[in-house]
Amino acid sequence: MSQPSPLAERDLTAAAPDPTATQVNTEKKADKEPVKPTAHFAALHAQITEALNIAQFGVPATAQPVAQSGVLIETSRNRLTLSTFDFWTAVSVTVPVETPVAKGYSLLHFAQLRKALAAMTAGETKAVAARTHVSLAGDLLATEHITVPITALDIHAFTHPPEAVPAMATMDAQTFLTQLNRVLTTAGRDETLPTLTGVQMTLDGEMLTMAATDRYRFAVAEVTARATIQPPEKPLTALIPAGVLAPLAKRLKAYDGPVGIGIIDGDGITARATLSMGDTTVTMRPLEGEFPKYKSLFPTECDTSVQVDRPTLVRAAKKCQALISAKGEKGSPVSFAWSDDGTLTLAPRIGTTDDRARTKGMTIPATITHGSADTVRGNILSHNPAFLLDALGTFSGDTITLHIRGMEEGQTTKPVLLTGGPDIAGDGYRHLLMPVRIDLTR
Repeated sequence: MSQPSPLAERDLTAAAPDPTATQVNTEKKADKEPVKPTAHFAALHAQITEALNIAQFGVPATAQPVAQSGVLIETSRNRLTLSTFDFWTAVSVTVPVETPVAKGYSLLHFAQLRKALAAMTAGETKAVAARTHVSLAGDLLATEHITVPITALDIHAFTHPPEAVPAMATMDAQTFLTQLNRVLTTAGRDETLPTLTGVQMTLDGEMLTMAATDRYRFAVAEVTARATIQPPEKPLTALIPAGVLAPLAKRLKAYDGPVGIGIIDGDGITARATLSMGDTTVTMRPLEGEFPKYKSLFPTECDTSVQVDRPTLVRAAKKCQALISAKGEKGSPVSFAWSDDGTLTLAPRIGTTDDRARTKGMTIPATITHGSADTVRGNILSHNPAFLLDALGTFSGDTITLHIRGMEEGQTTKPVLLTGGPDIAGDGYRHLLMPVRIDLTR
């Protein structure tokens, strides 16, 4: 069975970014004595645990030097700050502490600290563990029941993260996360095409636009932003790895405050983007390479717009996908088909020509909102079932609209645009889905 054609064939093969491009000096200087850990704080177990859960996004899986596997704890007055940096992502989380503390610094082994913190409340209920008072004195972690030293690392060998970019605009958190999760679905996972494994974020005035593609589907979402400074003269763009954004979005799904964004896109300064959420900042180094120029891919007009019942379509697509799996025909598409009387059905395209002729698809309630039923009657539209279900899952309304162009020889090869309303411009979110071209003579 033929596969869907890529949405774009150019500007997609930029070289993978080289982590060594970050110019840092991680060698320990021989003339510097080890720094004694001096951070002191007292806080609730739940506060420190949650801060470490977020800080982990800046901890490398393997650290060279080993100091980079640490969390830098800085204390001053009535707060402490936890910082991590894996040369790609820098995380800073500030936590209020119970009593004023003196200025101090401790670089502690992150994984050991996190595990020890959990172990020190073993046997307690979640509620009791959350309320447990935890203190740190240099490298000594303590509760009222137990005290244990944590491995201190050489702060001289720790590469400090770049400064966070101040928020240039702020957005409603839940709106931002909803739109981000929509486009993350379409981000590529093929590491040989690293440019496609990111989400392009463009801040233009008071609008943040996010886009992602894997060449077979393309999603674009817009979020209204309130400028906190004079808007820049030109749009600012950063291509952020989806592998960083996806777990971060999951961790912050309950956050309901404003989200700030700041972007520096180069011009002699280290390119980076910062998302700020309350006392947390996440500064990310962008992927290198040029993201596809996608505006021309999204249609401004279509031949036919068909509004369909989304819950019914989801059920039908799941049934078709399950039948494809049951028949052992992995890679087969599902097909929309319009009968002579205009009824729309969705069926799996499996088996022999005779089998397909006898297969009856599930009826999908549909209404032509633009164009004429004559342009789709007797034609089919085929899609990868997994891609179709992914696309349907990014919408929340009871209906979605398929905007179809250029039906020829019984089907179309042009990308189909999905929107949440009847308008082809969408409501701030648009999803482009490449159809599967099939041989109708077989």
